[in-house]
Amino acid sequence: MFSRKNCLSVSRRLTVIGLAAALAGCSLNPFYDDEETPAPAPAVSRSAPSGGSASSMDPGASTTPLATTNQPVLVQESRSVPLADNHPDEYVVQVGDTLWDIAATFLKDPWYWPEVWYINPQVENPHLIYPGDVLALVTIGGEQRITNIRASTYRLSPQARITPLTEAITSIPYEQIAAFLSKGIVLEKDQVSDLPYILAVRGDHLMGAAGNEIYVRGGKAAPTGTRYSVVKIGDELTDPDDGKVVGYSGIHVGEGSLSRGGDPATVALHDTNREANAGDRLLPESVDIPLNFFPKAPDSQIDGRIISVVDGVALIGQYQVVVMNRGARDGLAPGDILSVFQSGEEVRDRFAGGGLTGSISMFGGEKVKLPDEQAGTIMVFKVYDRIGYGLVVRATSDIHILDAVRNPN
Repeated sequence: MFSRKNCLSVSRRLTVIGLAAALAGCSLNPFYDDEETPAPAPAVSRSAPSGGSASSMDPGASTTPLATTNQPVLVQESRSVPLADNHPDEYVVQVGDTLWDIAATFLKDPWYWPEVWYINPQVENPHLIYPGDVLALVTIGGEQRITNIRASTYRLSPQARITPLTEAITSIPYEQIAAFLSKGIVLEKDQVSDLPYILAVRGDHLMGAAGNEIYVRGGKAAPTGTRYSVVKIGDELTDPDDGKVVGYSGIHVGEGSLSRGGDPATVALHDTNREANAGDRLLPESVDIPLNFFPKAPDSQIDGRIISVVDGVALIGQYQVVVMNRGARDGLAPGDILSVFQSGEEVRDRFAGGGLTGSISMFGGEKVKLPDEQAGTIMVFKVYDRIGYGLVVRATSDIHILDAVRNPN
């Protein structure tokens, strides 16, 4: 582990996004909880404006860990972090802000936030950001940094010292992805076989609905009262690169809670929007994803595609969840930032060879593929072996199924 003195030294020199994991040890991440006492801060100057039984359900099931891969590690050249146009010198953190929002206020590319965040050791719990805090652009050692120059009164309240994370600013809007995962809109291929399933409906019912009880098998034991989403397995999701099945679309059926353990276990259905049938799967409603991410470029070269989107909408916009055909085996990890590119259309050049005065071919002509155009930015928040879930944090143009996802420029 780095010493405090070494961490401060690294924080001043670091300009490589690929070392983000090391940054966490150096306490540059505003969400990193380090109980050590920081070393005194150097003098800073303000910058001038620049423009038991086999009942199913294990609510604590975790995401497939990041596998060791042979993917090449990217080494990025040192460069200064460009500031956003019309960036402020100071910003007061508001309720409802996310780290992404704040970073975009100061920086042209928000994922470079870890490179410019500087901890003010005089602020209580300096690794966290709260509503009311005042952040400012300052100059430290000739380099521009963002730091917390005035902490909010929230930090001084007794409640804050008991539950300091309850009001802290998160990386992205958590509610946007929690609802998606709890309803199992997309299920990874290997995940499906591990989920509990409906064996039968209690009583003389061929199908279950709100108010009915269902018998369930599979999975691990769970406490009574554990809540689940019931999901019907839908169409296969195939990887457009190799044609292999990587997952399934999930059709949300309803919710229920475990009323009795055993084999089979009993689940009481509370709310349903369609019939529950034998074979339908149950997905724990507890979502095992962190509240905060450390945004960075992927450590490996990523070149994939969007293969699914929530609700099957044709056009994808900001804060919608997408599924990509790249995952842990490709080196993708939570917090990774990807750029979305619209695939360029193929057109015919009817003027090729004719010049300005030559003849124009009305029906023939050379086929030319137009360049791919950047359309948005995605932050990865959950990965399995072959697929990854991402939240669209910025959309500058329409985004579609099969659009490319690649490392940010």
